[in-house]
Amino acid sequence: MSTPAMQERSGYSAFFLALEQHLRHVEKDVLIPKIMREKARERCSEQVQDFTKCCKDSGVLMVVKCQKENSALKECLTAYYNDPVFYEECKMEYLKEREEFRRTGIPSKRRLQKLPTST
Repeated sequence: MSTPAMQERSGYSAFFLALEQHLRHVEKDVLIPKIMREKARERCSEQVQDFTKCCKDSGVLMVVKCQKENSALKECLTAYYNDPVFYEECKMEYLKEREEFRRTGIPSKRRLQKLPTST
């Protein structure tokens, strides 16, 4: 049996949970897409390597000679950019990093750099 105090508390918790999930404009349009680009480049690493090799081998003529590799890379990256499941995955990763930052005050990149190493 729930009391009015419990209902108020659960409503309060739901409010703050919704607030935690809220994304600012810069988070939606800049920070999450940045994570998406990084992860998509990792997942399309074969196409990235092929395109990079072609560009290095072709020099100035890369615009003409590497069209096939460029198209394959763009197709792979675009597939990830347009995937709503991939967006949600990156969004959840961002929210996890943001929550950890709010809890510790240390940005994730610094936190990873400061991990003690065993010798």
